[in-house]
Amino acid sequence: MNGDFKYIKKTNRCYLCGMRMKQLVRTFYLCLIWVNILLSFQSKIYAQNGSLTQLKGKLADQQSEEPIPFASVSYALAKRGVITDSAGNFSIPYSAFGIQDTLILQSVGYSTLHIPLSKLNQESVGIVHLFVQAAKQEAVVKSKYNRSLWFWRKIMSKKEINNPALKKNYSYELYNKLEVDLINVRKDKLNKNSLIKPLDFVFDFIDTTETHQSFLPIYITETISDYFYQSNPAKILEEIKYTRTNGIENETLIKELGGTYQNINVYKNVIPVFNREFISPFNTNADTYYKFKLADTAYLNGKRLVHLLIQPKRSNELTFEGDCWVNDTSFAIQKITLRPSTFADINFLQSLSLIQEFKLVNDSVWFLAKDRFVADFVPGGKDKLGIKGRKTTTYRSVKINDSAIDSVLNSTVKNPEIRLLPNSNNNSEAAWQQMRHEPLAKTEQAVYTLLDTLNKNRTFLFYKQSAEFLVKGIKEVGNVTLGPWFNVISSDKWEGLRLRADIATNKGFSKHWNFYGYGAYGFRDQKAKGELGAMYQFKQSPLSYIKAEYHSDLEFGQEYFDQINNDNLFGTILRRPNIPFKFLQLTQKKVEFFQENNKGFQLTLGLAEKQYDPLLNLPSIYNTNIGGGDWMHAVEASVGLRFAYQERYLESNFSRFGFGSLYPVVEMKYTKALEGVFNTPNKFQKLNFSVNDYLPITPFGNIYYSVFAGKTWGKTSYPFLDIMPGNEMSYYNKYAFNLMQRYEFISDEFVGINIEHKIGKGVLRYLPLLKKTKWRQFWSAKAVVGGLSNENQQLNFIGTHPFNSLKSKPYAEIGTGIENIAKFFRIDFVWRLTDSQLQTATPSSFGIFGSFRVSL
Repeated sequence: MNGDFKYIKKTNRCYLCGMRMKQLVRTFYLCLIWVNILLSFQSKIYAQNGSLTQLKGKLADQQSEEPIPFASVSYALAKRGVITDSAGNFSIPYSAFGIQDTLILQSVGYSTLHIPLSKLNQESVGIVHLFVQAAKQEAVVKSKYNRSLWFWRKIMSKKEINNPALKKNYSYELYNKLEVDLINVRKDKLNKNSLIKPLDFVFDFIDTTETHQSFLPIYITETISDYFYQSNPAKILEEIKYTRTNGIENETLIKELGGTYQNINVYKNVIPVFNREFISPFNTNADTYYKFKLADTAYLNGKRLVHLLIQPKRSNELTFEGDCWVNDTSFAIQKITLRPSTFADINFLQSLSLIQEFKLVNDSVWFLAKDRFVADFVPGGKDKLGIKGRKTTTYRSVKINDSAIDSVLNSTVKNPEIRLLPNSNNNSEAAWQQMRHEPLAKTEQAVYTLLDTLNKNRTFLFYKQSAEFLVKGIKEVGNVTLGPWFNVISSDKWEGLRLRADIATNKGFSKHWNFYGYGAYGFRDQKAKGELGAMYQFKQSPLSYIKAEYHSDLEFGQEYFDQINNDNLFGTILRRPNIPFKFLQLTQKKVEFFQENNKGFQLTLGLAEKQYDPLLNLPSIYNTNIGGGDWMHAVEASVGLRFAYQERYLESNFSRFGFGSLYPVVEMKYTKALEGVFNTPNKFQKLNFSVNDYLPITPFGNIYYSVFAGKTWGKTSYPFLDIMPGNEMSYYNKYAFNLMQRYEFISDEFVGINIEHKIGKGVLRYLPLLKKTKWRQFWSAKAVVGGLSNENQQLNFIGTHPFNSLKSKPYAEIGTGIENIAKFFRIDFVWRLTDSQLQTATPSSFGIFGSFRVSL
């Protein structure tokens, strides 16, 4: 038994081995059969899809069209996938499940996109756009150890090393490209517009794809410049070498298109976006405003990158949401994408993306290589016709901490200094193809063709000129400028219907000489008024000129560029009721010399003869008991000094519009009356001083303030004293006391302050009915204290006069209100706090004022 058993056991082993060999062979043949079946089935699938073997494509952001790096591309059934490269490209073998499978495209911060393979019939899927995922209110998990916050703190600890603004110096060649497109273009609707029909050929340039919005590229401009920067002392020089500006000939505007005023530094505490100060994710206190999350990691050129997600903690704050890739050794940013948080309060803005990429320089420093700024403005609301603005800037030939840069900057005479080199616009398309840092896209190339066609089209040129006339108010006709149109017709109690016509020469007439003037006629007083002047401009930058002027017209008070004055149609319509009219005729002859330097200092020397003639409700100060002579007549010599450091201007012909300065603007003027000249009795002296500034106090809005003071020594009549600025219109005046009437207070010494604080949402965010609106809150306070000497009071307080003296008692107003109503209107509620001893006027203690304000 034992022997048999052993034998059988041995025999079974041999039998089992034989059986196993047979099963293996059978299994092998069965596998071959199944493989053949699958290959046959798959070949049928491929036959149905054009014999596809792989899929290629590119992922991009829907709004900015910026490539999405390190995104996941996978199949739902095949369970295999790849990662997009740093440029957003991917290539993945075709799924074994064929058209029954689905391609899944996903990236952190974006909505996942599913594309059935049955919809694909070619190897390349092209550019696929992902939509940013809507912000969600997530639960806050508190922990003693927060790894993402630890990582953010490591970034902050290296901020001074990685911040380019803190380098000793640097330089680079900069390529800047700005493009403007019309978005949400509906050809079927626009074709019905009779004004658009003559320009229907532009619809041939509409670009649209199945996965992206339709848009019509309408404008593009390009500049290439050399940029130099030094931190201490701060100096900036930009030399614009090449430009393609498509009709823009204004030198100051071309300089704005360079790189000096469009730099964004994400390492700074605040990031300016359309004159709004956003809190940077790398603000010193950013952990108070943001929550961070570590998402994943990736490798680029052997460098390990960590993906950090950025989300705001609260709504209704000027914060961003987005993400960044950070090197885990130097803790320097490699790429960052920021978008205003969902609840950020910016008018007309549908979406905005700010993208910056950094590359290693000298294998040690991460320096900016490319940045893009893309903004969609849709004034009419979602899916309505809007504008997309795109700015792309690339940086080449970067040099850091190079002694040669200091040598170049030693030649600068102002800071910042922007030089537009001669013949910068004389370059062919062939030359630009060699000079550009990156080639133009197909749509960008089409813009140049479209612009050439439009600028030869009479209908388009008529529309363009009409729009410019409506906005600017003036019209260029050959070598002269006509307008502004809003001064043509007005009305007042003294003149009745008033007509006015303005004319001036422009740079087409002469590069140095400017002749200007206007004529006006009142149909009630039946008198002509007007002004004639001539100016010779020695130099445009820094500005230097001399001018002579003769003026004879009603005195309408001080005028401000952003306010409504009395000499126009709107001033007539908006005048408040029950306020006595006061009219004063001014006849003036003056000579003025102006000179500025590159440091922001301005000098004005003036000599003027002034004759005032009261017409209505104002006394005539002539041959009074206090002394003989015409006290309404004087000859003044004056010296004015103004300091506005780094103030920016937009120049047009012989005038210029100031963009303001980031620093306080200080002004001082000394005036002396020349006694005895033309038998005038006046011999007063005056000194006036003011300082004003805008202060961003992120995240609590911004403050405008103005401090002003003045002193007059000697005796003189009220036109030569300081008349406190009043407002007699229902249109709010930022620079005046709005519940004070004109000529209500006169002083020979005064000190005052004007403050306006724009808060943003303020308390409105807590009111249920208003917190979802885009209304903004503000408050203001204005006060002045002063006095009037006894001799000036005795000279001027005669007959029926409207004057009062502050008598060392302050006049004060406070106000609050709401702006951004329907995105255009503002309403002010103003209270008059003090009631001085008034002699002739009954003041209002409360007033409601409206105004028109366009802001983002």
